[in-house]
Amino acid sequence: MLGLYPEIEPYVQGMLPVGDGNEIYWEECGNPEGKPVIFLHGGPGSGSSPRHRRLFDPARYRIVLFDQRGCGRSTPNCATPEADLVVNTTWHLVADIERLREHLDIEHWMVFGGSWGSVLGLTYAETHPGRVTELVLRGVATLRQKELQWLYGGGAAYLFPEAWSRFLAPVPFSRRQENLIEVYHELLSHPDPGVHGPAAIAWSRWEGETVKLRPRDEVIDAFTDPSFALAIARIENHYFRHGGWLAEDQLLRDAGKLRDIPCVLVQGRYDVVTPAITAWELSQVLGTAELKMVADSGHAFDEPGTLHELISATDRFASN
Repeated sequence: MLGLYPEIEPYVQGMLPVGDGNEIYWEECGNPEGKPVIFLHGGPGSGSSPRHRRLFDPARYRIVLFDQRGCGRSTPNCATPEADLVVNTTWHLVADIERLREHLDIEHWMVFGGSWGSVLGLTYAETHPGRVTELVLRGVATLRQKELQWLYGGGAAYLFPEAWSRFLAPVPFSRRQENLIEVYHELLSHPDPGVHGPAAIAWSRWEGETVKLRPRDEVIDAFTDPSFALAIARIENHYFRHGGWLAEDQLLRDAGKLRDIPCVLVQGRYDVVTPAITAWELSQVLGTAELKMVADSGHAFDEPGTLHELISATDRFASN
C-alpha cells in the first residue's frame, strides 16, 4: 500500500497580488526542473498544508501549492471583517490560478484537486484545457443542487444523526425546515460574535465529523478551531448559496473539453461529503477518465485506500 512521501520544505515561497486587495500565498517544493503540478485544496476555504506536499515524488515533480483567496496564509483572511466576499468567486480563483501560472513561468501543468478542489480543477481545466497535461481528482463534486441538498438538506443526516443535531443547534427551531444554507448565511453574517462564532463552529464541525469513514477527534478539533471555522464557514456558505457561480450541470455538460487530457478520478465508496454518484456520472460523460472507486474509504485524502490510488496516479503521471 503506497503512502505519503517524506516531509519536505519549500525552496521558494511568496505572496502574489491578484487584485481587489487580495494577495495569495504560494510555494514551490520538490525539483525545480521537475514536472509542474498545482495542488488545489478543498473547502473552499480550508487552505493547503505541509502534508499536501507529500502527495508527489519530490525528485520528479515541481510542486506548486497555494492558499485560495480569503483563507490560509492569503490575505485578507475571511475570519477578519475586512475580507470582501464579493470578490471571492470561482471565476476569481480560476483567474488567480492563471495569474500564478504566468508568474511562475509555467507553460503547462498537471492539476490535482480534491473535494472543492475537484470543482475548481474541473472549472479551470474546462476554461484552459490547453494548459492542463493531466487531471487527478479526488472526492469528486460539481456543486449541483442535488449534491448541496444531500449534505445540507438532510440526506447525510440519515447516516450521521448525532452530528446533524449539532449542525442544527444554532438554527432556531422554527426555521429548521427552511433552506439551511440561507439560514446559515444570516447567522454567519451577523455582526455579533456571539451569533456568528457558534454558527461557524457548528458549520465546520459538521464537515469535520463526516469527512472520515471513521471520525477522528483530532480532525474534529482542527475543524472547530474558531479562526479556521469562521473562515471556512463563511467562504463555503458564500460559494454554496451561489452554486459556485456555475450553471446546473455545467461541469458535466462541458466535460467534452477534457477528452484529450488523461484523467484519474479517485472516489471513496462511502464518501458522505461528496457522494460517489458524481464521480460515476463524470466518468460516464468523460469516457477517457479512469474511475478508481475505493471500497473502504470516506471523503478524506489520507484514508489508506484513497491515498494509495492518489500516489499511484501521481507516480504514473510523473514520467509523462
